[in-house]
Amino acid sequence: MRLFPVRTGYLTNLPMLISMVLAALWVWYTHNTHESTALFLGIIAGGLVDLDDGFTGRLRNLFFTLIYFALAATAVQLTYGRAWEFSLLMVCAAFGLTMVGAVDMRYRTIAFGTLLVMLYTVLTYAPQLPWYTNPLMLICGTSLFSLCTLVLHVLFPDRPVQDNLANAYAMLSEYMLIKARFFDPDEADLLPEQEFKLAMQNTAVINGFNQCRTALFYRLRRQQRYRRTGVLLQYYLTAQNIHERISSRHVDYAAMSQKLVHSDLIFRIQRLIVLQAEACQQMSCCLHEDRPFVFDAKLTRAGEGLQRSAGLYGDEYGADDDTPGWRQLIANILAINELLQLLAQVKSDAISQPAAENTIIGMDVNRLRDVLPALKMHFTLQSTVLRHATRLAILTGLICLMVEGLHLKLGYWILLTGIIVCQPNYTATTTRLKQRIIGTLLGVLVGSVMPFFVPTLAGKLVIVVVSTVLFFVFRFRRYSFSTFFITVQVLVGFAIIGIDTQAMMLPRFVDTILGAVLAWMAVSYLWPDWRYLTLGRIASRALNSDAVYLQQVAQQLLNGQKDDVVYRAARRDAYELAATLSNTVADMSMEPQHYGQRVDEGKTLLQLNYVLVSCISALGALRSQVDRLRAQLPDTAIEQWSKLAANIAFLMSEPMDLEKFEQSWMEIQSNLERGMQENSTEVVEQVLWRQLQRIHKQLPLYRYELYPAQRDASNS
Repeated sequence: MRLFPVRTGYLTNLPMLISMVLAALWVWYTHNTHESTALFLGIIAGGLVDLDDGFTGRLRNLFFTLIYFALAATAVQLTYGRAWEFSLLMVCAAFGLTMVGAVDMRYRTIAFGTLLVMLYTVLTYAPQLPWYTNPLMLICGTSLFSLCTLVLHVLFPDRPVQDNLANAYAMLSEYMLIKARFFDPDEADLLPEQEFKLAMQNTAVINGFNQCRTALFYRLRRQQRYRRTGVLLQYYLTAQNIHERISSRHVDYAAMSQKLVHSDLIFRIQRLIVLQAEACQQMSCCLHEDRPFVFDAKLTRAGEGLQRSAGLYGDEYGADDDTPGWRQLIANILAINELLQLLAQVKSDAISQPAAENTIIGMDVNRLRDVLPALKMHFTLQSTVLRHATRLAILTGLICLMVEGLHLKLGYWILLTGIIVCQPNYTATTTRLKQRIIGTLLGVLVGSVMPFFVPTLAGKLVIVVVSTVLFFVFRFRRYSFSTFFITVQVLVGFAIIGIDTQAMMLPRFVDTILGAVLAWMAVSYLWPDWRYLTLGRIASRALNSDAVYLQQVAQQLLNGQKDDVVYRAARRDAYELAATLSNTVADMSMEPQHYGQRVDEGKTLLQLNYVLVSCISALGALRSQVDRLRAQLPDTAIEQWSKLAANIAFLMSEPMDLEKFEQSWMEIQSNLERGMQENSTEVVEQVLWRQLQRIHKQLPLYRYELYPAQRDASNS
């Protein structure tokens, strides 16, 4: 079924709009205003825990979510008013639910939503109402929103995959545009800066791929699959292959820029990459607007022009040591043209059942026996999750004691702000803190006077509906805007149940300031990030994942290309660890006063790791030529290369002392030099050996950055 050409944002927020309108109509018709706040907050909670899945998966998620919400809200309702019991409940919930979130994204989302429901129950507590009223209204609101999402899922089952793919192609386009700058000879001096930007943009690409993979996994695991899902799967796999090819490093970019500075060859390479980036952006627009992708003939002409220019350059200047590299680079870029052509050729009825090699591995923990091992690994202060859970527990206990001891009316706004603002790391907390304060201040000013201009119940309900929808529209784009709209919603909601909004102005803003300041103090003084720097550990894990990636490439070059799930999992892990390393370095770069010289060390490790991944990707891109290579070369030559690649992978992953490392490294260097002299007769083969040589040269640099003491010992 062809999807309607409707903008993604409209579809995404349609369930929230419909559910809020239905709830507002019920309140307006029945005049049950005292129950309205809990009902609206229940809808918001449902939106916050909404998770993409198949129809049965959504039903399962809804079932467990309603159980958790009901139990949490009832526990709060029954203990509220008894200070010690309530405080103990909230402290245990803050710690326990945060730790449960360490299992995977689904546990984390539902656990955080459950914690918010407990706070919502406190904020809507009314002693004049029966104890079950607020929990029931919260559950009804969540159920109403979930019902709307189920209807939307039936109408547009694959739309989330399509939207995630569109975002992934947009991120890939940005990545390719940065890579195109590597072929500007006038900017050769800025290559280190461009490499750092490329590594950071790679994180956005990997995040986009992860969202696509998760959405596809939930749809591919069911028995009845829509035909369009198979098409979207092919789009996803093609995007991964494009990323592997554009990430490849075949040449020394600085040396190439210097050598080709007066040739049109380097500019033709750059132009073709820019055109391919534009094609990826076009693919993103086509997915958003649900129209077929059309391959631009300009790409073909640019590719043919590049081939002619390369031929003329080779005829004029002859071959040298760098020739195999730039020839393979050109072949790799031209192969991206072929992949883009495949995007235009995929038909909606081409694939009904994915092949075995197109299997996607899910990342969720579905079995109870896997939950405890997933949690056990986080019970150490080296774990960000444990530190965050402990901080939240202490923060919750302190605020509960403050509110109960000082008898602060509506003081639990402080706790709500503290829990929302307090993030697992310092940088994210300070960023959200500023946005929360600004958004709340503006929201208080507007929301407190809004009831005077709109005195009727119907008008107030319209404001509540609009502000809630806008809160979700800006939730991931502009957090300060979303805070503004949710503040307006809350104050107008209080006006509906008869609370004086003018009297709420100062307490609401003061509570926000207190909660934000306490959250900042928690991340600043309770096990701060800079005391538990994990840079070396993450960089070591990244190196190990690179080794596994190299082993898989070597196996496929030895035994024949097979783009199976094992290979793609190894490639994905390597890129994800590179993205994790870049996130760590980005957080460090935003707080240089805390990390000092480690920021420069982190940037160096990030660049070295990215060079390794790029070189391995170049070898991975050669897998498509393995049949021709095996036909031209004796098996002994390929086996010799594969054995050396395995030795290098072992050297990358195996912990050893400095003396053993240097001895092994020298032995591999001798074997590499001998192999290059004996076997370098064909362009692809030369590239194979040179890529191994590049990887081999990076290892001492990487190791010495990981272990500075060994670097000092080596220099001495």
